[in-house]
Amino acid sequence: MEHAPSESERVARDYLESVWNERGYDEIRSLVSESFVMYDPAALAADVSGTWDEIHGRDGLETFIRGVVAGFPDFQVTVHRMLSEDDAVMYDGRLRMTHEGTFFGVPPTGRRVEVRYMGQIEVADGMIEEHRVYPPILKIAKQLGFTSLTVVPYLPRLAWGLLTRRR
Repeated sequence: MEHAPSESERVARDYLESVWNERGYDEIRSLVSESFVMYDPAALAADVSGTWDEIHGRDGLETFIRGVVAGFPDFQVTVHRMLSEDDAVMYDGRLRMTHEGTFFGVPPTGRRVEVRYMGQIEVADGMIEEHRVYPPILKIAKQLGFTSLTVVPYLPRLAWGLLTRRR
């Protein structure tokens, strides 16, 4: 039996589709709270407000998405299943993307990535308050070829970026 989506699920699905898939940057203000925080290991790759793997605020989110799309112009999220309890929404998704632009200082590899991942979204007063992403980083790195010797020349730049990142 299919369950009726909760209001939190509808808001979460709209956020993922409108903001991430359709690049609806103008929709951020109507879907995301001012105190928004996102936790994503890829946040190291972007010049966003926050520390380490965090993105803070609406502007930080837009900057981060623009950085992801610059490296992966065809970035798409497909949600397979959503479950919610109160204002917490968990989802099972699929990421599809092709590395066609510079990302994290690494020039395009032209490689395609397709992975399943989990995410959690917190909704408060009809707005996205928090988004946590749990991607399979090693699987993504392998599909991009980052587990081979081709990434070795970029290790100093990657390390420097990590060391100089605001904490």
